[in-house]
Amino acid sequence: MQNTSYALATLWYERQRFLPAVMAVAFSALLIALQCGLLLGLFSITSIPIDESQADVWVSGPHVPSVDLGYTIPEAWQAYMSLPQVERTEPYFEGFAYWHKPLGGQELCVVVGTRLGPDALGAIKALTPAHRARLSELGSVVVDEGEFWRLGIKRVGEEAEVASRRVRVVGTVRGLRSLAGPYVFCSLDTARYLLRPPAGYATFLLARCYQRDQAQEVVDYLNERYENKLHAYTADQFSLESRMHWLTKTKAGIALGLAAALGLLVGAVVTSQTLYSATIASLKEFAVLRALGIPRWRMALMVLAQSFWVGSAGILVSLPAIYGIAGLGNEIGAKVQLRWFVMVGAIGVTMIMAMASGVFALRSLRQVEPATLLR
Repeated sequence: MQNTSYALATLWYERQRFLPAVMAVAFSALLIALQCGLLLGLFSITSIPIDESQADVWVSGPHVPSVDLGYTIPEAWQAYMSLPQVERTEPYFEGFAYWHKPLGGQELCVVVGTRLGPDALGAIKALTPAHRARLSELGSVVVDEGEFWRLGIKRVGEEAEVASRRVRVVGTVRGLRSLAGPYVFCSLDTARYLLRPPAGYATFLLARCYQRDQAQEVVDYLNERYENKLHAYTADQFSLESRMHWLTKTKAGIALGLAAALGLLVGAVVTSQTLYSATIASLKEFAVLRALGIPRWRMALMVLAQSFWVGSAGILVSLPAIYGIAGLGNEIGAKVQLRWFVMVGAIGVTMIMAMASGVFALRSLRQVEPATLLR
C-alpha cells in the first residue's frame, strides 16, 4: 500500500517526466484496439450473406471454404434435409458476374438471389417489404448506396447490364458493402436469369430448424450420412469459416494480420523504452532511497506500481480516442467492430506490455548505489 501511494505521489510530482510514457501506452492501446477492430470489421464483410440471413443450416458441395466460393449443387438435395428438426428449406444463389456500367467499363459484382417472402431464409434483413415487392420484377436489383461509384450509377432507377443482361436498380440498403465485388441482391428468378445455372441447380441449400439449437444435430447427421457428397454447416460455423478463409488464405488477410502484429510490436517497444527512460532519469532519487536503507525489492515494487498506474492512465486516456476514431471510421465506410472481447483483449495486452516494460526497467536499479550521488 505504501509503495502504491508513493508511486502515485511520484507520478504526480514528476508528471512531465512520465507523461510521454502515459501517451505511449495510450497510443499502444489505440493502435491495438483499432487494428483488431478494423481487422474484425473488414472480414465480417465476407460473411454478410450468412450473418444477414435467417437460415440455421447451410448446405454446399464438398470443400467450399467461403460463402462467395460456392458452386452449383442439385436442388433435389433438399430431400436429404427432410428431417424432424427441420421446419423448411429453400435454394440460394450466389455467384460472381460482371456489371457493365451505363457509361462504359465494368466491375466484378456478387449476385445474391433469394426468395422474397416475409419468412424467406436467405433474404437479407435489410430488405423492406417495398424492396421485396419491387424485386419480384425480373431484372430488378438492390445494391448498397455506398457502392454507387463502383457501379457507375448515381441514383435509384438507373439501368445497367449484368452478364450482358439488363438490370434496373430499384432500391438501396446501407452497411452491406463487399470486400470483393459489390453485392447485387435480387430474386431467385433474376439470379437464374443472370447467373444461368443448370436447370434444377442452386449454389447453396438453406434450412431453418424448429429450434435454433437443433442446427448442430442436423449438420452432424447430414455430414455423417452424406460424407463426400455434400457438406453442411450451422450459420455460425459457415460465417467463421468464411472469415478465416479470407484472413488466413488470402494475401489481403495475411497483410492485415501482419499489420496488426506490427502494431503490437511497435506499441510494446515504444512503451518499454519510454518507461525505461523515465526510470533511468530517476536514478538519483532511487540512490537517495538506497542511502536511507530502503531495500532494492521495495524500490522494484515501486517501479512496478508506477508501471501499473502509467498503464491504467494510458488506457483511460485512449478510450475516448478509440471510440471517436472508430465512430468516424464507420461513418466514412471503414467498418470497425469494437466488440467487448476486442476491447478486453486490447486493454489486457496493453497492461501486460506496461507491466513487462516495468520489469524491463528494473535493469536500471542494478546501477543504483549511494555513491551515485557523489558523481
